[in-house]
Amino acid sequence: MSGGVDSSVAALLLKRQGFDVHGLFMSNWEEDEEGYCNNARDFQDAREVANRLDITLHRIDFARQYRDRVFEYFLREYEAGRTPNPDVLCNREIKFGVCLEYARRLGGRYFATGHYARTDGTGRLMAAADTDKDQTYFLHAVTAGALRDCLFPLGDLLKSRVRRIAVEAGLPNHDKADSTGICFIGERPFREFLSRYLPSKPGAIEGPDGQALGQHAGLMFYTIGQRQGLGIGGRQDAGEAPWYVVGKDLDRNVLRVVQGHDHPALFSDSLAVDEWHWIAGVAPRTPLACHARIRHRQPPRPCRLAQSAYGLRLDFDEPQRAVAPGQFAVLYTDDQCLGGGVISATSRAGAGQAGAAGESVDAA
Repeated sequence: MSGGVDSSVAALLLKRQGFDVHGLFMSNWEEDEEGYCNNARDFQDAREVANRLDITLHRIDFARQYRDRVFEYFLREYEAGRTPNPDVLCNREIKFGVCLEYARRLGGRYFATGHYARTDGTGRLMAAADTDKDQTYFLHAVTAGALRDCLFPLGDLLKSRVRRIAVEAGLPNHDKADSTGICFIGERPFREFLSRYLPSKPGAIEGPDGQALGQHAGLMFYTIGQRQGLGIGGRQDAGEAPWYVVGKDLDRNVLRVVQGHDHPALFSDSLAVDEWHWIAGVAPRTPLACHARIRHRQPPRPCRLAQSAYGLRLDFDEPQRAVAPGQFAVLYTDDQCLGGGVISATSRAGAGQAGAAGESVDAA
């Protein structure tokens, strides 16, 4: 129970179904003096809900495990010039890892969360009924063994219905806003936060022909497709096409940019993907016609999983815009999530350029 409306309604629904429900509140980050971390306030919200539902609430501290298994990965990826998604690791390592084991030690038979997803008790993971809130992208790295013991009470509900249930039940957090962003950063300035842990290395910003356009504050502060914060012009009110980040040259510490939202260099036909996790435990047979998400809330796009000289590759039916190495590509057939992996390189539509990770995808 995070203190939010989703996990609160999940607990309420299980209570109504006759389960003996215990709440688990995780503390995964140390409180900070600036007040950006909402952990203390969230715990108070969770405790109020638990009291109203007459359930026991356990508070457990996984800050050390989070730092070792999630935050260190987050820093390594940014240092390597990639754009990580720590929420995927948080689910695998913390929520459905050490927290699930803690619940089992308490004697829990099932482990339930407020995620918008579905499972059937066999270890399969399926998309939620609310396609706009579906969270299988963040859950694709959870093991089938963990999923077999999981319940997702909100999987068949729309978010609007969840809010109504909370209001009708008189839950004190029924109108609490959904959490956004990376949990340990909160609403604080991202650049300021990251600079505490990694040294910034300013360098040149170059256009598509190598022309110098300005200076960047450090490659780690930018992601593929980014428009804001470049400081090199492109004002639409002045009739100029805006500039967008298209790549990073780590060896030269150069940020590469192009002009125009639909510049061909912003689009990718194929992706190389590493560190695959298959929920079933084995990779599917290839070639496989399927769908893939390259970011949360993006509708799954038709593609083909195929073999290349470097491993498995994704070929999309239509070029995809602003694919960021370090993010996850997650695969689906119908509404079943098969698993996914980390995007390592891209092949740009019509350009044949190397991806931001330093090499293009083998097209064989």
